[in-house]
Amino acid sequence: MAAARPPAVPPSAARPLATRPPAGRPSTRGPAPRRRLPRVTVGSAALYTVAALAALAWLLPLLWAIDTSLKPEGETTLLPVTWSIAEPTLEAYRLVLARGDLVRWAVNSTVTTVIVTVLTLVLCVLAAYGFSRFDFRGRGWLFALVIGGILIPPQTLIVPQFVLMTQLGLVDTYWGVALPQVVAPVFVFILKRFFDAVPREYEDAARMDGAGPARILWSVVLPLSRPVLTAVGIFTFIGAWNNFLWPFIVTTDPEMMTLPVGLGTVAGQYGVQYAQVMASAVLGAVPLLLVFLLFQKNIVTGVAGAGIKG
Repeated sequence: MAAARPPAVPPSAARPLATRPPAGRPSTRGPAPRRRLPRVTVGSAALYTVAALAALAWLLPLLWAIDTSLKPEGETTLLPVTWSIAEPTLEAYRLVLARGDLVRWAVNSTVTTVIVTVLTLVLCVLAAYGFSRFDFRGRGWLFALVIGGILIPPQTLIVPQFVLMTQLGLVDTYWGVALPQVVAPVFVFILKRFFDAVPREYEDAARMDGAGPARILWSVVLPLSRPVLTAVGIFTFIGAWNNFLWPFIVTTDPEMMTLPVGLGTVAGQYGVQYAQVMASAVLGAVPLLLVFLLFQKNIVTGVAGAGIKG
């Protein structure tokens, strides 16, 4: 009679289990491999150097404005001009805020900028989606006409726009400042290119569920286009906030001036007060800096997506 064979041991049980060494006994394992640092080439070093110099060149005006705003008024006109401050003071900021004009100008800039940003996004999204998804007679010619608007300098439209705003009674109003800034053919082009790259299968699935064009745009296309919409909104906000020429022409009432226009009127009994002008400029730049710092990732993502897709 044959002897019974022992039961087979599964492979997982045959392998010895890894155990930790007892306390106080050094581990027999070798040191963890070091992570290799990225190799710095001559090209990358030159690129970083140029980028650092460009960033410094962009920061110098802001640093100079901050430096001048902290100087006493009499020290801003001394020659030779230096970065050093003998007696730093916040008197310029106190005087600017005490006047109350800066707050009023900031409110005007905020209202007009929000109007321009919202209307630009709404109109550009509708136009771009129409050109991207609907086939109608004359679509190519009409889109070419819209793109041709990029080639028209805005300064050439100032006179007819001012005549139109005067006839409509919109001079010295928020709408008179905002409406001529709403037209943005370049954003229509960018959004159309992005919408062209959105897969149509999502829309077909929504259409099978009974969704109409408006529902598809709101629930399918816009959520997928959030990065590029954020980038377009931020660029529109910055452009409208910094716009000087059109608000300067269409506003004659000091109470309706925007911040860039109002900064040009900061003067005292003895002429231009440079410390106060720089203090006003620094305070006016704070909202833009905050917007950029909060949404810089969305700006980069949106611009990259708009440039690659389509």
